[in-house]
This record gives sequence, structure tokens and C-alpha cells, in this order.
Amino acid sequence: MPEPTAKQWLRSIIKPARNAVRLAAVAGSVAGLATVGLLWALAVSVSGLLVEGLLLAELMTPLAGLLLCIIVRALAQYAQEVFGAQASIQVRSLVRERLLTQWADNGPLRNAELSPAERASQYVQQVEALDGYVARYLPQQTITVAVPAIILAIVFYLDWVAALLLLFSAPLIPLFMALVGMGAEKINQQHFASLSRLSGHFLDRLHGITTLQIFGQTRQAEDTVAQASNNLRRLTMKTLRVAFLSSTVLEFFASVAIAMLAIYIGFGLLGYIDWGPSTDLTLFSGLLILLLAPEFFQPLRTLAQHYHDRAAALGAAETLSQVQAQTAASKPATDTVATAINSTPDSTIVFDHVTLTFPERGTLFHRFNAQFQRGEIIGLSGPTGSGKSSILNLMAGFIQPTSGSVRVNGQPAGQAPIAWMSQKPFLLFGSWADNLRWMAPLASEQDMHDAVAQVGLTDLLHRLPQGLNSPVGEDGRFLSGGEAQRLALARIWLSDAQWVLLDEPTAALDAESTALIADCLDRLAAQGRGVILSSHDADLLQRVHRIIRINDKAALV
Repeated sequence: MPEPTAKQWLRSIIKPARNAVRLAAVAGSVAGLATVGLLWALAVSVSGLLVEGLLLAELMTPLAGLLLCIIVRALAQYAQEVFGAQASIQVRSLVRERLLTQWADNGPLRNAELSPAERASQYVQQVEALDGYVARYLPQQTITVAVPAIILAIVFYLDWVAALLLLFSAPLIPLFMALVGMGAEKINQQHFASLSRLSGHFLDRLHGITTLQIFGQTRQAEDTVAQASNNLRRLTMKTLRVAFLSSTVLEFFASVAIAMLAIYIGFGLLGYIDWGPSTDLTLFSGLLILLLAPEFFQPLRTLAQHYHDRAAALGAAETLSQVQAQTAASKPATDTVATAINSTPDSTIVFDHVTLTFPERGTLFHRFNAQFQRGEIIGLSGPTGSGKSSILNLMAGFIQPTSGSVRVNGQPAGQAPIAWMSQKPFLLFGSWADNLRWMAPLASEQDMHDAVAQVGLTDLLHRLPQGLNSPVGEDGRFLSGGEAQRLALARIWLSDAQWVLLDEPTAALDAESTALIADCLDRLAAQGRGVILSSHDADLLQRVHRIIRINDKAALV
């Protein structure tokens, strides 16, 4: 499906929060009406005191109305903030859920295309950029239409010339706002792209700090990070300049319009203008019009303040809008082999006439058929580029076949629970228990000790003073390569996955570590799980139950 544009994507994600946005707009409109009532009561009170000579006691009704309007206005503004915040939380939660779903569906193959820093930028900064747009800009659009229309109707009733002055000046403000803000979206796109690059650049230098120190390149690394930071600073200031410029344009035209209105009312009250409705101007009507004029432009002022939020949201949406399309594309495709599906046992992986084509590599498989049975260890062997990893990725559902189907336990690949482990397993920065419970949150301490024993790490764990609470560094720091692999296998032991897929699990490991890994795989297969691995390691392949060799034409031999 085609990827939605930024505006289409924004409209789609707003739908679940549409009611909260509407309630925020209604509350803001009520606050505007309360302000109109407040100014009306104030004009009545001033006119009564100065023109009619009423006593304060005789003005209790308009003063009580003024107090009531103040209370209603405060409550309505509070409700607007609450409903706006609720809408923003709903939208941001939805987008973050979609991001997590996309990354989970992508798997390690496609996730490797994006650095962790770029993903963090998407999840945090770019999602947060939607806050102002949803919570403030969208409700303000409705308020900007409703409140000025009511004020214009009241002013038209009091003096149609004053209403025409407001009516003719109002369209100039959004017109020039749009002209000034046309480049704001592009600037924000550049800002988010620069932030992502800076995050990735900094993270790469942080990961390679030891190498940089060995070769004496730390100063150069500092200079490149400083240069990238300065580029981001300049883009940030450019974004702020656009925001301030749009506000300045609005204030200029609003001030000119109010000044013209004040001149008209002043000359009319002094008798210098004697045409049209100016002869009917009173202190009440003139004062009320002057009090209402700033409130007529106030919603536009507020909209201009939040116009930058819109530009920021559109800039972020250029990247985030890919989530929906990519998530949909990553779902398993349906096929027409109903007979094969219904007859497939729930303990096998079946490749049924699978064709896999990559744009840059051409066709890797053509009508490929194979079946894998649980309870055995199957090794995939063949030259680099023959398609071993692609077979594993198809089983896991990380990629979808061009045609044909892959069924895991009778379900489309990607739906049945599968454990995946690469040559460098992902380990959390935390404790042993944190890493083990990642796949089994309810695992007891005894369960974790049993899993550790199954992978032969009990002696190592007993030597650690804190036991299961002992720290594990990022990417398995404080552990050797073989120990990190076995800790990851212990995590698989605790999971419910019936299939275990391993991509080069013993690469760069010595013979002793390879033997220990093979022992772990034997125990997993003895449990009735299916273990499928790709490897060039002859020692490991000697321990598997069955070897499937793939030649350079991606055919089974």
C-alpha cells in the first residue's frame, strides 16, 4: 500500500482522540463566550456608573454576572487543558505503540537499517513533537472560527462600520501567517533529520571510544561531534526565527486594526464623524467594541503561537507516517494453498512453493519446498550469500516471500512464538535476572536457576557475589562471547517458543565454547523444541541431527 502523506497520517492518528479534541475545542469556545460576557458586564457597569449615575448597589446584577463569567472562564480553560492533554496522550501512546509494533514485526534484519539513536529520536523527540499540535493547535482551530464569529456578530449589532473594520483586517492575519510559515515544515524536517544524525553520530563515537583512544583520534571525534552540534544549533535558531516572525506579523496587523477601530470610535464619540451608525455610539457600545476588539484577535494570536506546533508535527510526521505503511507491509501475506494449510501438522515448518526475490540480488529462491520437524536439530550449510539467513528470516516472519507460503505450526510465519538468536545476542544493561525475565516476566528464582543450569552457567553464577542480581553490561559486557550466548539460550529455555532459530551462533567462539553451545541445543531439542541453525562451523554441524546444504543457486542438495 502507498505510504500516506504527512497530513493524511496526522488525520488518521487523530481519529481515536477526536472526541477529546472536540471537547477541548468546546471548552475553549465556552471560555471565549465567558470572556465576552465578562466584558459585556464590565461595559454595563462602567456605563451605569459614569453615564447613568447609578449607585454600586444598583449594579450588583452586572457585577454578579461578571464574577460568574470569571469563574466559568477559569473552569472552561482548565477543562480545555485537561481534554487537550488527554487527546495528546492518546495520540502519542498510539504512535509509540505503532512504532513498537513495527520494530517487533521488522525483526533484526530490517531494524539494522536504522541506528538505535535514530529509533530513540523517533520514539522520544518526534513523537513528543505531536503534543502541541494535538493538545493546542487542533482545538484552537475551532476556537479561532467560533469565538471571533460571535464577537463579530455582537459588534455588527452595535456598529456595522466597526464590524467591517474587523472583518476586513481579520483575513490578512492568517494569510501572512501562512506565507511566513510555508517554510517552517521543511525547516522542522531538517531539524529532526539533523537531530537523528547527531544522535547516531554521538552513539557511534561512544561505542568506539576505546578504538578512538588506541589510535589517538579522540580529538578529531570531538571536533566532528561539535560541528554536528553547531549545525543542529543553527537549525534550531532558524526554526525559532520563523516562529517569532509569524507572531510578529500577526501582532502588527492586529495592532493596526485595533488602532483604526479606536480612532473611529473616538472620533465618533467626540462628534467628528456624523455619518453611518457613528451618531448612535454611546459610552457602552464604544467601550464594549474596544474591549471586544483584542478578544476578536486573541484566538488568532493563540493560533499563531501554536502554528509552530503544527509545523513541528508535520516535520515529525514525514518520518512517522512510514509506520502505518511499513507495519501493514510487514504482516504475512495471504495465499491460496488452503489444502496444504489445513493438512499441515502443528509441529512442523513448511515451505510451500516459496519464491523470494530481492531487487538488488534478483531471485534467491524459486518455488522452494521444504519441511522441518520439531524435536531435532537441523543445520543449514552453504556458501555465503546462498540464502541460509534468508530461510531463517522467512521462518521468523521478518521478511515475506514474493510468492508461496511459509507455515509455522500451521500458522503464517510471524504468528507462532519463535525464539531468535544471532551471533551477537541482545543483552540488556541490568542484572542476570533482568535478562532472564525479559522473555519470561513471571519466572521464579528457581526457574531462572534451572535455566542457568541447563546451559552450564551454574558455576559462573555461584562465583558471582550477587548471584542473579549480578550486573550484565550492555551487549554482554562482563561476559565472554560463549557466556553471553549461553545466557541468551537460558532466556530461550524460559520462553514458550517451540522453535529456536540461530544465525551463526558460534561465530568467533573457540572449540570449548562451541561444544557447550551444542550441549545446550541438544537439551532444547530433547524438550521437543525444533532447533534450526545456519553455520559455517564444521564442529557445530557435526553435532546436528540433519544437515541441509544449500548451493550457490539456492537449491537444496
